[in-house]
Amino acid sequence: MKIDVLNIKGEKVEQITLNDEIFGITPNEDVLAQYLRVYMHNQRQGTASAKDRGEVSGGGKKPWKQKGTGRARVGSTRSPLWRHGGVTHGPKPKSWNLDLPKKVRRLATLSALSSKFATNTAIVLDTLSFDTPKTKAMVEVMNNIKAVKPLVVLNKSDVNTLKSGANIKNLKITQASVLNAYDVLNAKTLVFVKDAILDLQAKYLGKNVESKDENK
Repeated sequence: MKIDVLNIKGEKVEQITLNDEIFGITPNEDVLAQYLRVYMHNQRQGTASAKDRGEVSGGGKKPWKQKGTGRARVGSTRSPLWRHGGVTHGPKPKSWNLDLPKKVRRLATLSALSSKFATNTAIVLDTLSFDTPKTKAMVEVMNNIKAVKPLVVLNKSDVNTLKSGANIKNLKITQASVLNAYDVLNAKTLVFVKDAILDLQAKYLGKNVESKDENK
């Protein structure tokens, strides 16, 4: 697969060849659906909690005697049937985490990446760096390459780049080493820095692979 590399002005400066086994597979929709379900489950904090009748303060005294009043027997004012009582079968802290095999997670990420390249919503920049943090400069770059709701993928953390995009709505910046299928699918435009996409390709091929450059 050949893809154009743009500069920050949106002009084509070169062309690189990417491995079809990474960026050109047929997306597996079933695996993507499974991955998204597990990912969303794992975002749940599981901290919701309600007190049952044994945890609500008070209620130690029996409201009235067991027999002879004509009323129903009651042992505590903290019964779930009473106002200020405990909650029956309420939520308790728990872990919602699910797991997926490593191969399934890998296939999901490759499917998400391939879907972006198949729909021409992936862009590769030759470089993206700023001398000082400047939101206006980042906005200008995104406008030049016509990136909508972009996910910018860097090869390494860069403070100036991160700060330049921090205040831009719907823009997210991540690194190739922690890229996941959810972030890829959630973005409308995937913006790779050239070094980042080469590092990602090498990671999934399991060896040091340099993409073939074809300068034009």
